[in-house]
Amino acid sequence: MKKPEVEQGVFDLYDDYAHNEISRRQFVDRLGKYAIGGLTVAALMSHVMPKYESNRLILKDDPRLDSEFINYNSPLGGGEIKALLSQPKGSKVKLPGIVVVHENRGLNPYIEDVGRRAALENYISIAPDALSPLGGYPGNDDEGRAMQRERDPLKMLEDFIAAFEYLKNHPDCDGNIGVVGFCFGGWISNMMAYRCKDLKASVPYYGRQLTPEQTAEVKAPLCLQYAGLDKRVNAGWPEYKTDLDKANKTYEYYVYEGVNHGFHNNTTPRYDKSSADLSWKRTMAFFNKHLSES
Repeated sequence: MKKPEVEQGVFDLYDDYAHNEISRRQFVDRLGKYAIGGLTVAALMSHVMPKYESNRLILKDDPRLDSEFINYNSPLGGGEIKALLSQPKGSKVKLPGIVVVHENRGLNPYIEDVGRRAALENYISIAPDALSPLGGYPGNDDEGRAMQRERDPLKMLEDFIAAFEYLKNHPDCDGNIGVVGFCFGGWISNMMAYRCKDLKASVPYYGRQLTPEQTAEVKAPLCLQYAGLDKRVNAGWPEYKTDLDKANKTYEYYVYEGVNHGFHNNTTPRYDKSSADLSWKRTMAFFNKHLSES
């Protein structure tokens, strides 16, 4: 079936809804404005919502990987945390590690897929589920967002810092670790660059920025990825850039023009393949540069 042609306003509405700025009822009501020319609200809803199972890039049982769910302890966060641990099958050497941080809805299939993609680049990756204390990702993003709002963001930060510590002590990891995160995970990635003194690299995708005081204490090199149409997140970039420059921090930044927040997520129509592919190439190049053993 041919995909509907939708206006940018639909994506802007979805962004507001996905970030809890409007309710589901408000989202549906306001979509009515765009239900014209044979389009229905139901068709627009179906178009913008993620479609996970049909868009996996890496199979759950990909024969090139050892990928399994494990549990680790987050004593300052949520206690026992479930995570997907992935690495190349049969590796004979210790590998650098990557912490993969989800959006504001828990460890959904897209983030699992990103964890496996990272492992196929010859890393050991860990993708935690910060909804673990509440039972874990519930199987749909609406409930996942509601659940994540029940948790303290700073407690969730501790869960991802604990994942970093778990990888550092894993027998298959060489101790050189980076983090990549998306949206909420972008903020976590920024925060881990500030909090984790041994973190080697951080790649925040469209993540909320740090305060000037936090920026002055950033310890890891940053590769910052922004969507050109993402007015909400991009509003904080000029000040962040000024603070990074003032503190003489090491960073790269990229703005992908004409694409929406979430452009890397290949399960929704916000996905932009060329920008996603280029940003991932840059992410891996950044990790390859900074996570190689000195």
